Amino acid sequence: MTALYDQIGKAYDRTRSADPFLVERMGDLLGIQTNGHYLDIGCGTGNYTAALAQKGGHWIGMDPSEEMLSKARQRDQHIRWQSGLAENTGLGDLFFDGVLASLTIHHWPDLTRAFSELTRILKPEGRLVLFTSTPEQMRGYWLRHYFPQMMADSIERMPSIDFVETALHKAGMTIEMVMRYEVHPELQDHFLYSGKHLPDLYFDPEIRAGISSFSILAHQGEVENGLNDLESDLKSGRIWDIISSFAHDLGDYLFVQAKPNQV
Repeated sequence: MTALYDQIGKAYDRTRSADPFLVERMGDLLGIQTNGHYLDIGCGTGNYTAALAQKGGHWIGMDPSEEMLSKARQRDQHIRWQSGLAENTGLGDLFFDGVLASLTIHHWPDLTRAFSELTRILKPEGRLVLFTSTPEQMRGYWLRHYFPQMMADSIERMPSIDFVETALHKAGMTIEMVMRYEVHPELQDHFLYSGKHLPDLYFDPEIRAGISSFSILAHQGEVENGLNDLESDLKSGRIWDIISSFAHDLGDYLFVQAKPNQV
């Protein structure tokens, strides 16, 4: 997986900018303090790490991909960029006021072990903030109509909110808040469902290259066929009926805020 993300990392910054709304929401949920210590685990090229660091605090960005981290180091040399895994950060006990994990937990092989590690490094009053999606939400992505196998494989990898809550409980943390997020047309970070309202985005090979579902899980034949069908439906206008048929009220992604249990 690390080698695959090294490949994605070569062009990642071209399409994966820190979205201002998401930055504000992440900062609010972390409760950033001027002298606080914060970790962005699975930071990628550090776009959100650097944006959040402008709000204050001392930051570490951690990722297993050296290609991603090389881009991060070019972005901001005042942030400490470090190779590592959520399951084994190598960082000190009870040190961090907040940990952010954005669009990354579906890549972690052992959520309980990872959350236990994050519990260890968080202060008792610290906060863990997750930005993720759930299988239930992803079943409402209209992308399923055009790329069914890719989406099935993506959904299979995504932990449910119940699974996340159970893993957090085993790790000694409790969910304090769950908040739904709906993709908006002005979204600046082109992750998987960023084209919810703008189907044309998926014709851009650079955008697809920055999305792990397309870059890692998708079969090229299915992508080509799906794009051909999407182009045809855009020309006929049928796309808007298809999009409407996938409408639901579960949100597209979730923010989850958790805290260590008080002993």
